[in-house]
Amino acid sequence: MLLFRKFLSFVLPSIASMWVFSLYSMVDGLFVARGVGEQALAAVNLSMPYVNSIFSLGLLFAFGTATVISIALGKGEVKTANDYFNQNLVVVGIICILFSLVTLLNLDKVVQILGGKELTETTFNYVKHYVGTIAPFAIFFAISYNLEVQVKADGAPEVSTIGVISCAIMNIVLDYVFVMHFHWGVWGAALATGIAQVTSTCIFIMYFIFRAKLLKFKPFRWDLAVYRRAIPLGLPEGLNEISNAIVIFVFNHAVLTVLGEDKVTCYTIISYINTLALMSMTGTAQGLHPLASYAHGANDQKTCNTFLRYGICFATGVGLVIFLIVNLASGPIVGIFLQSSSSLFDYTVMALRRFSISFLLIGVNVVMADFFTAMEQPKYALTISLNRGLILLVLAIYLLAFVVGGDSLWFSTTVSESVTMIITVVFAYRFFKQDLRLSGLYKKIHNV
Repeated sequence: MLLFRKFLSFVLPSIASMWVFSLYSMVDGLFVARGVGEQALAAVNLSMPYVNSIFSLGLLFAFGTATVISIALGKGEVKTANDYFNQNLVVVGIICILFSLVTLLNLDKVVQILGGKELTETTFNYVKHYVGTIAPFAIFFAISYNLEVQVKADGAPEVSTIGVISCAIMNIVLDYVFVMHFHWGVWGAALATGIAQVTSTCIFIMYFIFRAKLLKFKPFRWDLAVYRRAIPLGLPEGLNEISNAIVIFVFNHAVLTVLGEDKVTCYTIISYINTLALMSMTGTAQGLHPLASYAHGANDQKTCNTFLRYGICFATGVGLVIFLIVNLASGPIVGIFLQSSSSLFDYTVMALRRFSISFLLIGVNVVMADFFTAMEQPKYALTISLNRGLILLVLAIYLLAFVVGGDSLWFSTTVSESVTMIITVVFAYRFFKQDLRLSGLYKKIHNV
């Protein structure tokens, strides 16, 4: 029971943080839809692969470094953990500054890549305004996410919730002021999002200056060789995010080609709900991660397995609840973004219900990928992440959209998650087989 309370103390704040992020993203879309129009809402979704790319940079370094930091702390190597912590912030900052400069110097090309030749001039300009405004804030997106993850490694998961909630409140307030009051349109919404990331970054910095337990800002010894270990460990999470960017990109282009530009608005609404579901699973996995990493560093596999069991049950339950809510209240959910008189309303309700089946499957795959990362099994974690979030999903999108038929496109996530779950079960069996041998259960099972 004590372990379960500890599990909840890490997971619930993490899920709350992820939910707040999802909800304020939805509110961002709501203000754009109501304050500018459906076409602007589609443009924001077309810009999302760029935003996801920024987050992927942060995640790539954050989770790999958090794993080696947690393991070092589990071994009592506080000085080494601090060196990794401070070095990582400098490395991420430099990379993000370069990323922003390249974007701003090639803005038209970036927009062309995001939207292709199918976009009208109005939508093209909306995307350009959004990306051009977000780009200078890239460093705050990545650093904020890194600090949020490291706060948990430092043993203060509640601080991550405070930071994310503050970010959300700032974004919502500024969205209202910039979009609804000042009428700054799409670029006003992007500016609100950027300033909100600055807010959360400042809160996390204040924590590490004044309240940090073990990880502190201080001079460090460079050890870039650690990334040979950290990057493979962070790659599954980084690829999850960059895969999300690629999938949104591919989905957008499939919708543009097969269904038309107006249906991008439908996918935008569905992607908001999908993000809410996915962030619930990710929040569970992120809460589980430092606990499992610490226990692994202390060579306590039994505790690792207990936390995994809690994580799978919790994530699956959350997925079921979201699935039921979406199917029982799909009309009101879509009505938040679209007027019931809109020509897209009924179609979006149908597409959302089809898409929601995948929510029943995501939890196991996401939690197991993160667990394998914590256990220093990057090959298993990477394979699961790549398949569920990229390879199988992209194949499913193209197969269902261009071979089976346009409207079947909305089942593509369900297909990819189902196949990935089979792969996950095989990896789990292989991983725990040695544990079963040691406990004597393996022999008993095969004798049955």
